[in-house]
Amino acid sequence: MKHILDILHERGSIKQVVYEDELRQELSKGMVNFYAGFDPTADSLTIGHFLPVIAMRHLQLAGHKPYVLFGGATGYIGDPSGRSDLRQMM
Repeated sequence: MKHILDILHERGSIKQVVYEDELRQELSKGMVNFYAGFDPTADSLTIGHFLPVIAMRHLQLAGHKPYVLFGGATGYIGDPSGRSDLRQMM
């Protein structure tokens, strides 16, 4: 069976990986928990959001555990640009 990183590379889903050898080893050891986060203040999800969702599905099929996060602290209080007011929630 092909390694999940090889599959994602072949599909064009990965351009660069920092510490690829270490990541490959970690993914080979067993189940890895991972997440993708999305902005809760956006009007909707776009086709650009679909790419990480597809990668998440491939990782899930390879035996890993995906988590999807909408927002968090920055969605609640603002972002690092100095914004201090509450963002409007979806």
